[in-house]
Amino acid sequence: MLPIYLDYAASSPCDPQVLEKMRLFFYEKSGNASSPYAQGRQARKALEEAREAAAGFLGAQPKEIVFTSGATESNNHAIFSTARALKHKGKHIIASAIEHHSVLEPLHQLVQDGFEVSFIKPQANGVTNIEEIKSICRKETILICLAHANNQIGTLQPIEELGAWCRKQGVYFLVDATQTVGHLPVNVNGINCDFLSCSAHKFYGPQGVGLLYIRQGIDLPAFILGGDQERGRRAGTHNVAGVVGLAEAFKICQSRMTDDAKREVALRDKIIDAVLSKIPSTRLNGHRATRLPNNAHFSFERINGEELVSALDMAGIAVSMGSACTWGRMEPSHVLKAIGLSDELALGSLRISVGRWTTEQDVDYFLGQLIRLCKNASSNS
Repeated sequence: MLPIYLDYAASSPCDPQVLEKMRLFFYEKSGNASSPYAQGRQARKALEEAREAAAGFLGAQPKEIVFTSGATESNNHAIFSTARALKHKGKHIIASAIEHHSVLEPLHQLVQDGFEVSFIKPQANGVTNIEEIKSICRKETILICLAHANNQIGTLQPIEELGAWCRKQGVYFLVDATQTVGHLPVNVNGINCDFLSCSAHKFYGPQGVGLLYIRQGIDLPAFILGGDQERGRRAGTHNVAGVVGLAEAFKICQSRMTDDAKREVALRDKIIDAVLSKIPSTRLNGHRATRLPNNAHFSFERINGEELVSALDMAGIAVSMGSACTWGRMEPSHVLKAIGLSDELALGSLRISVGRWTTEQDVDYFLGQLIRLCKNASSNS
């Protein structure tokens, strides 16, 4: 039996159609997009066509798209460059306490550099209170950071409301849309963001490539120095094959995103209903309805999450406790602690995320194994 992959939130398999589109740019069309001769011009043409496709998918203009290595770089770019550009205006930043570490760690670094960061704890269901953000914003506030959806518990945030308010206040707004782009409609004008980050490997594209949307008119200093690529904002030889793959992944998602989401919601709800009804002392983390279509996240009493992930792995099932970026840290998730869970419940957690190639048979097998393992763990505790 082939392994059953239920960790699409960590990384999705690359769609074969994407791989086929990329293949030519590893050999036959492998020119440097900054070179002036024919092969370079060919690579540049593919790069700019990909930029147009990405911009069209997000409702942006091509010149507002900066290609990066992924959302981690994009978030670092937006945060550090904004801090450098606007430190004369103020040194206050607001962020949700459950942001991804690619947002939190740059902010902690800025605190060491003399900035003030206000971290807003969410409600118990993971939804951030927008009114609390508004109440602490002041004239020295230069940036507000709020992910579209949490990468662990899947809760969707009211970013449209916050974005509209930020625009009126003249405060820059960064949206980490890594978990939503390609899975739900995301339009940069609809959410009124100034910056938006995403990674191709979260929506069936290749690993190691992503983008940062920077609204036209925002003048930020370069983040990586050494060349004039990306309008002088991000030096380095372009990953043309990766960018081509990202654009192709966007095109595929455009045609099938609605159908994919509908099918994923059905599988997600089947998992949630079965786990809550058949495994005692189980908690669903995150909002029951306002969540990613493919995400289910649970905490179990008296069950060790790492041991459960390992046991499921032995049964041929790939799942996780939460963010792949923090695996191996023997400490409770900052997300689960922020929504009020005890250390025991936080360490007894499990994230299941389905995707394009998940079948109902996969889910049935997973549920059977999970229920068996939880029953054995409870009887042995």
